[in-house]
Amino acid sequence: MAVRIRLSRLGRKKKPFYRIVVQNSEASRNGKFLEIVGTYDPLKSPATVNIQYDKVASWMAKGALPTTTVKSLFKAHPAPAAAE
Repeated sequence: MAVRIRLSRLGRKKKPFYRIVVQNSEASRNGKFLEIVGTYDPLKSPATVNIQYDKVASWMAKGALPTTTVKSLFKAHPAPAAAE
């Protein structure tokens, strides 16, 4: 079973809102998922991205791979530096 970190679409027609979810790669876009790890709202100015980096790191350590779009969101919104 391949696990992916990808977007799941919510919202109305022409008003998208996305959840960043951990999901089996064979499941449908809005199908059954394992865990919600963040949200993405492209309609706000600037776009709002909320990511739970501890959960993402945990899933990636277990072998989950992000899709191209999610990888670009991670790159555009990096994890905050840990306080020392």
